[in-house]
This record gives sequence, C-alpha cells and structure tokens, in this order.
Amino acid sequence: MKDRKEKITVWELFFSRDIGIEIKACLYYCCILAYYFIFRIIRGSLDASIIHMIEMICATYIIGYLQFYVMANFDEEDEFSWKTVVYSLLCSFIYMVVAVFCKWYDGMFFVNAGFFAFMEFCYLSYFFIYRMKKRIDTRILNHELREFQERSKK
Repeated sequence: MKDRKEKITVWELFFSRDIGIEIKACLYYCCILAYYFIFRIIRGSLDASIIHMIEMICATYIIGYLQFYVMANFDEEDEFSWKTVVYSLLCSFIYMVVAVFCKWYDGMFFVNAGFFAFMEFCYLSYFFIYRMKKRIDTRILNHELREFQERSKK
C-alpha cells in the first residue's frame, strides 16, 4: 500500500509538466501584453484589441508546448549553452512572425524588431532567474537534509 502512494502516476507527471507550461505561458503572456500596452499608449490609444490578446495567449500556449516537448524545455536547464541561445532566438523569432502576421504592431518594422529583442531579453531573464531559484532551492533542501540527518542520529 505504501509503495503505491510513493509511485508517481502518469496523471501526476502530466499535471506537473502542464502546470509548468501554464506558468510560463502566463509569464510570457504578461511580458507580451506589457510590450503591446506600451506600444498602444505611445501610439496615443488606451484601447487594446481583444482579438490580439486572444492571439497572444494562444501563441504563448503553443510555443510553451513546443518549447517543452520539442526544444527540451531549454530555459530550465542547469547551464547556459549554445542550445539555450539558439532555442530562445527561435522562440523569439516565432513570436515576432506571429506578431507580424497578426498585425499586433501595425506592421511597423522597428517595433517588431524591438519586440523580437524584448522577447529574447525575457527568455534569457527567465533562464537566469530560474537557474538562481533552482540553486537556492538546492541549498534549502541540502540544509533540510542535514537537519533531518542530525535529528535521526539522536
């Protein structure tokens, strides 16, 4: 009975992966919205297209699943490598192509190029922040393990 509770089920594995994709989709969606809102405000408009926002959230989910299943979840790796740079450039490029195709930034070349650079910055920032979080979590777990071992010796 105890072994059955300790084994990770297929559903638990799926939900764990899916929650990670959900969190990243929300994070990148917020980044895209921030850039989009700033663009709209600079253009003198306080209105935003709901259709554009739906396209943005759909793009973040599709790219999130691609990133996880095709690109080996590159932004959560332990070490910075050429693969991280290439995959982040590819994802940023895909976002820019979607932005151009869906006319999020009214076809303005420099705004779309800026969006590409902004998304690359977001990807690299996420990589470094996530790596820092994993290192802190590791230190905390090691500290808790040492405390547990000391308690079990007594």
